Amino acid sequence: MTKSARIESIDLLRGIVMIVMALDHVRDYFHADAFLYDPTDMSKTSVILFFTRWVTHFCAPVFIFLAGTSAFLIGLRRSKKDLSGFLLKRGLWLVFLELTIVNFAWFFNFHFSLITLFVIWALGIGMIILAGAIHLPFKITLAIGLLMVVGHNLLDGFRIEGDGASAILWSMVHQFQGFSLSQDFFLFIAYPLVPWVGVMLLGYCFGFFYQSSYSRESRKQMLLYVGFGLVALFVVIRFINGYGDPNHWSVQPSPVFTVLSFLNVTKYPPSLLYLLVTLGPAILFLAISENYFGTAAQRVKILGRVPMFYYLLHLYLIHLLALVAAMLTGYDASDMVFDTWVTNSPNLAGYGFSLWVVYVVWIGVVVILYPLCKWYDRYKIEQRSKWWLSYL
Repeated sequence: MTKSARIESIDLLRGIVMIVMALDHVRDYFHADAFLYDPTDMSKTSVILFFTRWVTHFCAPVFIFLAGTSAFLIGLRRSKKDLSGFLLKRGLWLVFLELTIVNFAWFFNFHFSLITLFVIWALGIGMIILAGAIHLPFKITLAIGLLMVVGHNLLDGFRIEGDGASAILWSMVHQFQGFSLSQDFFLFIAYPLVPWVGVMLLGYCFGFFYQSSYSRESRKQMLLYVGFGLVALFVVIRFINGYGDPNHWSVQPSPVFTVLSFLNVTKYPPSLLYLLVTLGPAILFLAISENYFGTAAQRVKILGRVPMFYYLLHLYLIHLLALVAAMLTGYDASDMVFDTWVTNSPNLAGYGFSLWVVYVVWIGVVVILYPLCKWYDRYKIEQRSKWWLSYL
């Protein structure tokens, strides 16, 4: 079985997206305008607010794509049977986390009256499906991933309304939707599976470039071709303004906002264009970053080696800081307990801060989390024989 050393450029990229992810979640809990309108609303946003949101588009696709790549790399030193079992158990564990620990972090609601299926759900189900897909011929896995990512926008016009089982099932497949299942229980499916599972399958196939048969230089060349190709495809398909995203771009009152409109792609579910414009630059970064070993890069890699630990901590820390901020500005602690999405809470009317406060809090969150992640990373290295560490 081929051995593989840890690919530090993957840790670096994952660490960067973890840092950027915290910015989006701080904005959700702290920015006053987040409670009033979508930051990508061309009629209301500003350039800096748009890019504050837009740059975080990289997080989910890179996170899920690299999870697939990591699975391939694990498979270089394990049998497919062992890898399949690991993916199945880890996938089930992630779904459990989403429904419990992660859900409570978002809402602080002991009644669990709102269940949201976000990125950890998609990651978990993706691993469960990948556990079976790795037994298929490599080209079949690649073809299925491509079909899901390239072709899923053909399903945009098909919707099932209502709160019935068929609507819920279809929403899990492709439709961004919420369901009122009783007077006291709401299910919100934000990450439909078809495009996200496709991203994970493609990430798994992408691991092919990290086999020992590829030298660093030949891999860099291939990744540059792929990355530039995806970016070029985005520009061409977006310019045509036909397929690839349910929302077309349009000429705006200023050239700058026309560019913003061009870049304003759909995340829920992730359109083909959304995935091209995020994964293309991400692959370019992987192509050029294998020799990044500076002090800053090494610190960011620590975050990339403990992504789930960071993810769980950052949600709780941001929500706790927001609770303190709300109380200091005249709100009750109970106003930070939600049975709806954060920015839709009627109890927080008038709450929030300017964008510069969001950036200060974001930097503070990352600074606080870094030593905790550094400690945990060291603990994982020292206690690597403990099986449960591979699940956090």
